[in-house]
Order: sequence, then structure tokens, then C-alpha cells
Amino acid sequence: MNNIPNPSIPYSDSKREAALLSKTNKRLTPTVSRCDERLHEGNSHQESRPTFGAQKIRAARMRSMPGIRRRSMKPAVVDRWPVRRLWNRVFLRAARSADEHPPATLSQSKSSPLAGWRASAKRRRTTLALLVLAQTALASWSIARTFPSPALSNLEIAIVINFAVLFSWISFSFWSNVAGFCSLWRNSKKFAVTGLLNASAEPLHSRTAVLMPICNEDVVRCCAGMSAIYESVAATGEIEKFDFYMLSDTGDAARQKQEEQEWEKLCRTLGGFGRIFYRHRRVNIKRKSGNIADFLRRWSRNYDYMIVLDADSLMSGDMILRLARSMEQSPNVGMIQTTPTIVNRESLFARVQQFASRVYGPLFTASLHFWQLGESYYWGHNAIIRIEAFVEHCGLARLPGDPPLGGEILSHDFVEAALMGRAGFEIWLAHDWTGSYEESPPNILDELKRDRRWCQGNLQHLRLLFGDRIRSGHRAIMAMGIMAYASALFWAMFLVFSSAEVIVQSTMTPVYFSPQPSLFPLWPVWHPELTLALLTTTGVLLVLPKLLSYALILKRREGAAFGGPGRLLLGIAMEIVFSTLMAPLRLWFHCKFVLLTLLGRQIKWNAQARNSETGWAEAVDQHGFATLLAVSWMAAAISWNATLAWWLLPVSLPLIAAVPLSVYSSRLAVGRAIQSWQLFRIPEEGAAPSVVERLQQLCAAQQHDRHTEDQSSSWRLFARESSAEPS
Repeated sequence: MNNIPNPSIPYSDSKREAALLSKTNKRLTPTVSRCDERLHEGNSHQESRPTFGAQKIRAARMRSMPGIRRRSMKPAVVDRWPVRRLWNRVFLRAARSADEHPPATLSQSKSSPLAGWRASAKRRRTTLALLVLAQTALASWSIARTFPSPALSNLEIAIVINFAVLFSWISFSFWSNVAGFCSLWRNSKKFAVTGLLNASAEPLHSRTAVLMPICNEDVVRCCAGMSAIYESVAATGEIEKFDFYMLSDTGDAARQKQEEQEWEKLCRTLGGFGRIFYRHRRVNIKRKSGNIADFLRRWSRNYDYMIVLDADSLMSGDMILRLARSMEQSPNVGMIQTTPTIVNRESLFARVQQFASRVYGPLFTASLHFWQLGESYYWGHNAIIRIEAFVEHCGLARLPGDPPLGGEILSHDFVEAALMGRAGFEIWLAHDWTGSYEESPPNILDELKRDRRWCQGNLQHLRLLFGDRIRSGHRAIMAMGIMAYASALFWAMFLVFSSAEVIVQSTMTPVYFSPQPSLFPLWPVWHPELTLALLTTTGVLLVLPKLLSYALILKRREGAAFGGPGRLLLGIAMEIVFSTLMAPLRLWFHCKFVLLTLLGRQIKWNAQARNSETGWAEAVDQHGFATLLAVSWMAAAISWNATLAWWLLPVSLPLIAAVPLSVYSSRLAVGRAIQSWQLFRIPEEGAAPSVVERLQQLCAAQQHDRHTEDQSSSWRLFARESSAEPS
């Protein structure tokens, strides 16, 4: 058998999986065999003898997962080499393989509310691209004219190129938001996912699995979320159409035992045995994507759809039913991604993120929907997926080579959406639906730890960006994901180049006569008005979408839910200041992440912190070098050129204050004080949705039980120590 990997696809990791499983099975075979014998014996005598009390609970625990019905899930074949495809298309037409055919397109009824979206998407994307190109060309011409000499040096050309890349990124975001604003202002429902639902709410005919993959998470919080979701679905009367799964990749034995205990407690409380399942995976391959793929290989035959959650996800029963009905009525749709609202945040950093997500989120998601339409995002959670299509077309293989740019695909969600679209299925963003929620990192350092993983995963998409038959919308999404982190490197280069230009202009003697014969000198001409115009334009492009979001809230008469129009506007102003202070911190770390990834440094995958504060020692360790660099840079700039110091101040000042910013923004007390002043308020805090309110009740009850248990343990310890003292 040929062992050379196929160069057209990332090679399959089936051998690696088999080796790991074989090694693990040898170690666990005796234990597993004894468990299988007891299970077989218990099943064979189940009908011949009654079970009571503890025996019934133990029997239910042995049925923590349904019977296995295996199926295969093969890695998708992706030709990553466009030059070779072009060669084959031009010179080897007769030998063209099936994989080089255009992307599949499923037929769609002309009466469908989504019919004709592809032509509309093409027009919208073309218009958006022309606007961005025209604005970027004008801005690039303007910055080129700000230099004193008409003949640009190599350094000045590099500055113009960097500026063009960065300005196009800002311009694209601006015009997308303008399009989203126009759509929301007119309350346009064209190509809205809302149109998928018929007026008659018939009972569901399909079965859906609700999956919560977990790995070293706070299992009490996970079970509380699962309980709230289960109760909300049960209230709809359609609970028999859904099963719920906690899929654990936890490596800590004590935490795994706690997961089993909490699962059993959850099932006893809700009567969920046989409907709420728990599975612990022995071998953690491919992390979350491998966890879900393992479920699909074993149990996907039992279901039509799956709803994928994160450990901190929350969805209402009405939302879940809406998703399932939409999939039933739209066989062309492979995924529907909801837009989660951030809730239950307490620290200052998290509350600002929660406020920004709630205020700007509707405009942001509407702008994405405007140009993506049926080639939209899949964010890896809070989404429903058509199982048959996913198993058939969305298997992931390893990328050739070693990590970080090779190996397992970390940002698997973008790739899975691209593979689903390549097969002809549509992926829609339900931007106008409510009932989907999540939580966000509590502080800047925990957010950056997550960004480190996302950065490596998004940069891996460089190797899939030109894969065969991937649709243009998903190529754009991959490119945007790459640019989300690579832009930090462009910003850093722009700052370095512009600083070098100021130094060059202040030290070099002007050349008034060119080498060519000339009657007149070449006087340097400065254009400060162009510089001021560019700075003003950039500020408007960044801030105006936030003010448009404010206008939309006032139009919908929702200002009171945010604490009133005045407090809402004050919150937006404070958020702009806060995000301006945090931007240089993110820029520094994102730039470092990109460089480390390109240099071959792999990340370490850790569980995400859900509620923690940053200590001073940790802040100094993480921000200390950036602070020293910013202080040195500013000192050198002040001694060299005062103009350069003013230019660098917006970036240097937050880096100098990074340690206290990181510490105090993570404090729960600061966030609660801000909340008591009715700042950064969101509607879900004044009138919490039922599923969010139920989660809060469960978490409060568990915290009270934990506090009571700690007090009891302290009293028992005190009594034991007192009894041990000599009389």
C-alpha cells in the first residue's frame, strides 16, 4: 500500500487515531471487559427480576448513553493547489477529476422566501467591493500626497501600502454596517431566516440531539445550563423530539467523577434518564471537533439534526423549536447560526463587552447577513446542523506538516461551514431571532488566551483559502478571520514605518535639486490638511456605526431598557474610551500571537476561565515587557522629536498603564458598582428571559448549597478538633 500522503488533501489521521486507541485499549481491556460482562449480565436478567431503589438508579447509570449504531465519517477531499487545478483545466481537460467540478447547488423552490439569493449576493458583494476600493484608493492617494516630496522613497511606499491594507479593512467594516443599518431602519425582511417558518406551527416530525461538549469545565454551571434548557424545551410540549448529551473530554479524574455525579443528580431532578445522556471520551483526539465527530459516528443515525452548544451556552425552548421547524421546512439549509446575546457578566471588562455586544450586535450581524446571505458563518456553537449532510461532507482531516500551521484544524467551524456550502447546502445567520445566549471571558487576559487559540486556527486557513469548489462567501469569511489577527501585524509595521519616516525627515538634509538638469529647485510641500482629513475620516468610520446603533435603538423605542437614552449614550461614550484603551493591549498580543504562529510555536489548549479576577503578579508577568517597551519608546520619541511623541501617545499610554487596566477591569466589585449606577445596562437585566432567569436561580441555589456545605464542613472540623483536645 502506498504510504505517501495525497498532496491534494490533508492526509487522514485514521492511523494516528487507531494507534492511540489501540494503546489505550491494551491498558483498559481488563477493566472494560469486566464492565461489559456486568452490563451484559445485567441486561440479560433485567426482565427476569424486578429492580428497586438503588438498583434501578444503578441500572439507569449503566444506560448513560443509548445503544451504538455506528456509521463512517470520512475526511473531505480538498485540493489546496489552485495552480495545479488551472493546469489540469487548461491542458488536461479529458482527465479532469470529479473534484474539480463547480460547487454543487441544490434546487430551490421559486416560492421559497430565500429563492434568488445567490444573484442578490453577487450584486451586493460587487457593490460593497467597489465602494471599498474607491474609498481606499482616494485615501491612499491622500496619504501619498502628505509626504513633502512627490517622488516617494521605499519607506514611504511601504507606509502607503500598509495604510491601504488597514484602511480597506476599516472601510469594509464601515460600508457593511451602513448596509446593515439601512436594512434594519427599513425593517427589511428580504432573505430573512424568519421567512422560513410557515404560519401553522405543526408538531415536529424530526428528532434533534442537543450537544454540550465540555472539557475541564465548571460542571455545576454546565448542568445548570443544561437543566434550564431542558425545562424550557419541556415547557413547549415537544420534549419527546429532543435528546440532550453532555460529551466530556475532561482529563482530570476527580472532575470526571464530579461530572458523573452531577449528571446523575440532574437526571434524578428532572426525570431525565433515557433523555439526558453523559459520555466521557477515553482518548481526546481533535478536541471539540473530534468529540462531536465521535458522537456522530456512534449515535447520529438516531437523529435528523443536532444543536451544538458551548459549556456556557443557553438557548430557550422556543428558539430550539424554531430552529428545528426551519430545518424541516428547508431541505436546502445545512446550518442555521443564531446570534448569541452575552448575559450574566459582572466584572467591568465583561460588562463592557456585554453592553457592546447587545448595543452594536444587531447592526453588526445584520451587516454580515447583508452580503453573506446563504454563505454565512458557523461559529461552532448555538447553531443547528443537518446531520446527514454534515457526516457526508464535513469530515475534517489533518493538514500536512507539523503544528502550528499543520496538524489538527483548530478553527474547525469556518472549515465545516465551507465544506457544507461546497456540497450545495446553505448556511444562514438568524440575525433577527432572539433566545440564544452565551457568556464571555471575565477579563482581558482570559480573552487573549482564547484569542491565542483562535489566531493559530485562523492562520491555518491560509492553507485552505484556495481549496477547490469553496464558495466565494466562505473564502471571504476565511480571509476576514485571517485578517482579524494579521491586521495587528500591519498596524505594528505602520507605527514602526511612520516613526522611522519622522526620524528620517528630521535628520536628513533636504535635497532641493534633482540629479537631472533643472532650472528650479524642488521645494518640499507639506499638506497638513490632508493628514487632518485622513485622521478625521478614520475616526468617523470607526465611531459612526456605534452612533447608528444608538439611532436604531431609539427608533425601536428600546432606550428605557438600557437605562434611558441618556445613560445609553453615556455608556456608548464610555465604551468608546474603554475600547480605545484596550485596543493597544490587543494589538500587542495579537501581533505576538501571529509572529509566534508563523515561527512555529504551538499553543497549549486549556479550559477557558468563566469567572475569575486578574492578580497583580499575573498582570505584571503578562504586561510587564510591553509596559517597559512603551516607556522606552516614548522616552526616545520625546528626546528625538516632540511631534513623534504625540503621534505615539494613543498607543503608548494604554501600554504603559496596562497592568492597572488589566487588574481593575477584571474586578467584580468595580463591575457591580457600575451596575448599581445603571451604566452598561442591557434589557436582559431589567426583564430577564425565562431561560436566563431559571439559570440564575439554579446557579444561586447551587452557590447557597455550596456555602452551606462549606460551613458544615468547617463546623465538623471544629468539633473534631475540640473533641481531640485534652480536658
